[in-house]
Amino acid sequence: MVLERVQKIICGAGVCSRRKAETLIEGNRVTVNDKIIKLGDKAEAGKDIIKVDGVKLKFEKKRYFVFYKPSNVLTSLYDPFKKNCVSDYFTGINERVFPVGRLDYDAEGLLVVTNDGDFANKLMHPRYEVMKTYEAELIDGVRSSDMNKFKGKIKLKDGFVKIEAARLIRKNLIEITIHEGRHKIVKRIFKELGFYVKRLKRTRIGKLGLGPLKPGQLKELSKETLDELINSA
Repeated sequence: MVLERVQKIICGAGVCSRRKAETLIEGNRVTVNDKIIKLGDKAEAGKDIIKVDGVKLKFEKKRYFVFYKPSNVLTSLYDPFKKNCVSDYFTGINERVFPVGRLDYDAEGLLVVTNDGDFANKLMHPRYEVMKTYEAELIDGVRSSDMNKFKGKIKLKDGFVKIEAARLIRKNLIEITIHEGRHKIVKRIFKELGFYVKRLKRTRIGKLGLGPLKPGQLKELSKETLDELINSA
């Protein structure tokens, strides 16, 4: 018998992230064998009957995709105000997949999409320091001498962030690499340094790039390929 924390089982079943699963448990929305559980309770996947909002967990085949999120699309599976969501592009996939991490509504670029909660948790957790590369088109031009600002740690209101690498592509287009994923962190870095982002695109996660993908397109990859590309950077 293998007992695991229920939030991990929910995450592994592809329902949502582990953090969201914890919120569901705290909201008394999860039962094990028809009993409401508390955070920290354990169960055995495949033996115990685990339900979220009355719906029994299903353990599906794990699937992994890269997705080019267009701008003006929410990194969400549903929006009550009827805005476009990334899930609108996940047609033809029988499993309930979800995006890993977030991109701003008006940002575009690379997202990983999966129903493997453990894989998603590893990709998102700061301790693994998975590098993410962005191209930021700025309102004003940048001189070569300004690039000295894009080195080392930058102090923001919620703490420091380290810029791992930066290069000037052209006078108003900069590529930067960081490993953190705090809310609007790329735009906040540029604002702190005196620049304003007009257009933002995530181009890489580790060594995983967009390749020939166009906005709105998905490509399925194996977990082994994703692991190699993401963790070998």
